[in-house]
Amino acid sequence: MKTKVGTYPLRLPLSLKKAVEEASQADGTSINQFAVMAIAEKLSAMKAESYIQERANRADIDVARAILGRKGGQPPEAEDRVD
Repeated sequence: MKTKVGTYPLRLPLSLKKAVEEASQADGTSINQFAVMAIAEKLSAMKAESYIQERANRADIDVARAILGRKGGQPPEAEDRVD
């Protein structure tokens, strides 16, 4: 199955274009592939941030503090101790 692609003319300041050329060459990819991956990484980071914020908005801080402050349980294993 072939992925459909679209084109977008991109204008870059010459200094940024040179930096992208160098980075893509060091990465062993074409400028196009480097730009596609950079855009995908940015979109992924934005989506993750949005998801984390949505989860944080649903958090009940009082319940979390009650769980963290409860008594009992097992002491930490030796490899889990922070001295």
